[in-house]
Amino acid sequence: MFDLYDSQRAMRNMRKAAMQRGVVAILDVGSSKIACLVLRFDGTSGGFEAEGVGSLAGQAGFRVIGAATTRSRGVKFGEITAMGETERAIRTALQAAQKMANIRVDHVIACFSGAEPRSYGLTGAIDLQGQVVSEQDISQVLAACDVPEYGHGREVLHAHPVNFALDHRSGLSDPRGQLGNRLSTDLHMLTVDAAAVQHLAHCIKRCDMELAGVASSAYVSGISALVEDEQELGAACVDMGGGATSISIFMKKHMIYADAVRMGGDHVTSDISMGLSVPHATAERIKTFYGGVVATGMDDREMIETGGDTGDWEHDRRSVSRAELIGIMRPRVEEILEEVRERLDAAGFDHMPSQQIVLTGGGSQIPGLDGLASRILGQQVRLGRPLRVHGLPQAATGPGFASAVGMCLFAANPQDEWWDFEAPIDRTSNRTFKRAMRWFKENW
Repeated sequence: MFDLYDSQRAMRNMRKAAMQRGVVAILDVGSSKIACLVLRFDGTSGGFEAEGVGSLAGQAGFRVIGAATTRSRGVKFGEITAMGETERAIRTALQAAQKMANIRVDHVIACFSGAEPRSYGLTGAIDLQGQVVSEQDISQVLAACDVPEYGHGREVLHAHPVNFALDHRSGLSDPRGQLGNRLSTDLHMLTVDAAAVQHLAHCIKRCDMELAGVASSAYVSGISALVEDEQELGAACVDMGGGATSISIFMKKHMIYADAVRMGGDHVTSDISMGLSVPHATAERIKTFYGGVVATGMDDREMIETGGDTGDWEHDRRSVSRAELIGIMRPRVEEILEEVRERLDAAGFDHMPSQQIVLTGGGSQIPGLDGLASRILGQQVRLGRPLRVHGLPQAATGPGFASAVGMCLFAANPQDEWWDFEAPIDRTSNRTFKRAMRWFKENW
């Protein structure tokens, strides 16, 4: 079926082994920071066969026992561009988190943004002749899905069955044990640039760790920033990172669409750096302490010292008004939000029953962003923080940790994917496909 099929399967088995051993590391490789969390599992999963369709459905209790972040190096637009620098940054974060946890970890599950994600909606159906639906039938109906020609140099990162239908009854999450004549499924498939996955895997291998899973930041941010009702009724999660802004759409508790915009908070910082002729680090400080996107009358009078150590006294003691700073930041933030709007429109988000949009990620903390976003994206916009998980340090509870926390939930409560089933795979399938949301509208 796909090149990544066997390695995804191997990683799933490795993750299962790591969780049985009790500890696993979570790695969020971003453009501005690399975050590492060490999780300890308490063995209260009740067995992985507990619920749901696949062999890995079920829950596992866990606690964060180590956490560390370091400034990212060698990552642009969410993709690794300088292997050696990224390796050193990952190693720094891993060592610090392991030191805090006071335990050695061998397995890591990683997520990344960017890599040009593309969504596909696939359908498959088989005849049952009035038999009871078995695990084997589910394997066969997944294998019957039409896989599109998704292009050379791309790999499948996620492949979730999002719906089962038995005869005329749709919306089934687990049809096993039920009688019927025809079983069909809808599957959401996400492909990414293969090189991005390979570079990440290579980097982690060079850090003497075993890669036990990879995930899209868009997916895991949605898991942690959207509340249960939003995931069920339909919502979009917009994760504004440093180098990329990830977009995911959820419905009936499944991700049904994902995309990314190759811009983020670092681009706002670069604009400030150029506009005020200050170093990048100074621009980041000014953005963090004084930034915003909505100017008021007070902002003309509020002056900000730019500081500097060039030795030129006149240059180093300059100050700018907050209104001037907002004038630099707002156009770029508007551009990012307009790009997000285009992606949501292309996905057919306006046809969904719920129009809720949740902003998260480090870039979402700019004051006034929610108001600006509701004007550009639609009225129902809120700022989202990740769910609280046991043992998470206070410093790691902000929006910038949405994908890291989502990775914890992804590790502990894995959703079924195509490769969790023993299935006859037709690797030569190359038939037509529809874009995910168009397919979703027609089939649900």
